[in-house]
Amino acid sequence: MDFKGKTAIVTGAGSGIGAAIALELATRGAHVVVADIDHSSAVDTVTRIASEVGSALAFEVDVADAESVREMANFAVKEFGGLHLAVNNAGIGGPSETTADYPLEDWRKIIDVNLNGVFYGLKYEIAAMLETGEGGAIVNMSSVLGSVGRPKACAYVATKHALVGLTKVAAMEFAARNIRINAIGPAFIDTPLLTKNLDPDVIESLAELHPVGRLGTPTEVSALTCFLLSSQASFITGSYHLIDGGYTAR
Repeated sequence: MDFKGKTAIVTGAGSGIGAAIALELATRGAHVVVADIDHSSAVDTVTRIASEVGSALAFEVDVADAESVREMANFAVKEFGGLHLAVNNAGIGGPSETTADYPLEDWRKIIDVNLNGVFYGLKYEIAAMLETGEGGAIVNMSSVLGSVGRPKACAYVATKHALVGLTKVAAMEFAARNIRINAIGPAFIDTPLLTKNLDPDVIESLAELHPVGRLGTPTEVSALTCFLLSSQASFITGSYHLIDGGYTAR
């Protein structure tokens, strides 16, 4: 997979899955806009990329703010001359509450980041790709919970299901214009977002949900993401690809 001459945006790239994807794209030749709401984390990822002789710039983005996302896409075009690849990876979790008890404020926040943020990304990334005129590829980061439910996670599950539908619609709309759009559904991945506030016994119980007996890794998700962005996946669009260690095979 060779991304030389391509420009990519990766949101939520300050750590975890996003950082792994940004690093792989850059080491395979892409110019990467490392976008994150935490600018210092984005800079850290850019520093890692520079150590691997990659090309990247940090951009502070709030994906829940449409104007911020528009500016991110414009930044990529201005700094690198166009846009060819994008990964809408930024997302948040939420409180563990039943649907009846779910806080309205948290519901709205999760919808804003996990669903509206991807819509804004698609809206402005597709426009930039059309302007660039060379087609492109986009991967939206859904979840294994885009295909199954989980108690006490109504907002997160709802957004990840909706994201799959959004992906399919956008893919059909722009397939004839050489823009491919797919979604990925990771199960539980060993990232700071997941593990930073969990006890070891809880992490172990999550690992046991996967027939392979462990959590996934960010590099495993990055490998699938980069394949879908690459020319090797030229006949794949509008699809939702699980990477779940057998979670949904149970």
